[in-house]
Amino acid sequence: MIEFINNLFHGPLPLPAESIGRELVFSGYDPAKTEQREIERLFARFFTSEDGRKVLAYLQMMTFQRAASPSSAESEIRHMEGQRALMATILRLIDRGRSA
Repeated sequence: MIEFINNLFHGPLPLPAESIGRELVFSGYDPAKTEQREIERLFARFFTSEDGRKVLAYLQMMTFQRAASPSSAESEIRHMEGQRALMATILRLIDRGRSA
């Protein structure tokens, strides 16, 4: 068992597209080939659908409606702030996409 666990962390890790089926999240999409305005419109279109609004509400609850305790480690606080920064980026993209 120990050998198996050690092997997990040594050597090159497979890329996500190589390790899971193409029908999942990783599709070989190249964001460099997509214009920023198109990305903004895609975010707005997805997150204004009924499913998208539910996902957005869930993400906001997970990120903005949490507080760190006074005994929280600095790494935990940094992690939470990273999540909030990503959520703020998503909200900005949605807002720009709606006005595009």
